Amino acid sequence: MKIENIRTPRLILRGFTKEDALWAYSIWNDPEMGEFLPDEAKEDIDPEYIKMLEALPDDEECCYLIPVFKDTKERVGTCSFMISDDQTIFDIAYCVHKNYWNKGYATEIAQGLIDYARAQGAKKVTIVVSQGNVASKRVAEKCGGRIVGESTYNKRGTDIVMKDYTYQIDL
Repeated sequence: MKIENIRTPRLILRGFTKEDALWAYSIWNDPEMGEFLPDEAKEDIDPEYIKMLEALPDDEECCYLIPVFKDTKERVGTCSFMISDDQTIFDIAYCVHKNYWNKGYATEIAQGLIDYARAQGAKKVTIVVSQGNVASKRVAEKCGGRIVGESTYNKRGTDIVMKDYTYQIDL
């Protein structure tokens, strides 16, 4: 799914390109940055996984974006959203590279996605956050989210059980 760029005070959330695949991989498969993500960290680059990431710009169900600094266009992280069939609920996700942690970028990205959802006529935004991810829970709460559900799943490729909260923001 493709959209026009989303602008925030310091960032541009631009469309994911094939050239962003290794960048996303470097974040999502890093043991520290990917600790609360659904995929297991891999030590070696998996060519099949990279090929799948290279196809993300053409995904019809999810809009994958890369937040970049307005001035330098340097990448800050990754984010995405999916829209419910009736287009009233946007489910958003965000991940910031550890070089930019604790600088407000995750909140800025999330708020940019929420503002975009509101402009598209959405009624609600949901954010699924690992129960152990204190920073991301704080982001969801800063953006007005409240917990409306809990779930568990096994981290892909492992026996690790992950526990999530679903936050909801009414627009």
